[in-house]
Amino acid sequence: MAVDIVYETHATTTDNEAGLATGWRPGQLSGYGRRGARELGERRRGDGLAAVFCSDLARAVETVEIAFPQRQLPVHRDTRLRECDYGELTGHPVAELAALRARHLDEPFPGGQSYRQVVEQTRDFLRDLSAGWDGFRILVVAHSANRWALEHLLHGRPLADLVAAPFEWRPGWTFRLPSRWGTDRPPPARRQPGQPAGDHRRPRPGR
Repeated sequence: MAVDIVYETHATTTDNEAGLATGWRPGQLSGYGRRGARELGERRRGDGLAAVFCSDLARAVETVEIAFPQRQLPVHRDTRLRECDYGELTGHPVAELAALRARHLDEPFPGGQSYRQVVEQTRDFLRDLSAGWDGFRILVVAHSANRWALEHLLHGRPLADLVAAPFEWRPGWTFRLPSRWGTDRPPPARRQPGQPAGDHRRPRPGR
């Protein structure tokens, strides 16, 4: 068996429209983004989802709350699904960060994270997902860096290529997470300074 993952980015924010990199700031959906969140809910209605997992940052939470206003699905917020922390460059123009991303695959942004650290957080999340949700279809709502991590870990795409490619929105990506994925791998690295600890106790589906 496996976990079928449907991935969606959070809806458009005021920072997105202003061309600013939000990073670990909460972020707020724009009017256009709120419409997009409602469309996400319609798009995934009747999609056979068992649960929603989302970043704990406000823009992802708001997207899920608008998409599923009646809480038809259990929703789990997870700090491991946060966007990359840009540190001192948080709030700077996205174009400025885009020119620097390749430098920060392994070297953290000043006062922030590297993209490799996001990969390791995502790896830890996937281990729990594989162990607790085998045979289910779930929705993940997060950020660009998390999708790159999924592409890298589950499709084998080079992280450097993913980080360098221009962003192209589409209505969802799909991934298949094999049973017992990652159980033969060493445990994740110790949490980096400034990384949220969160509560990663594994939520399990009702049977």
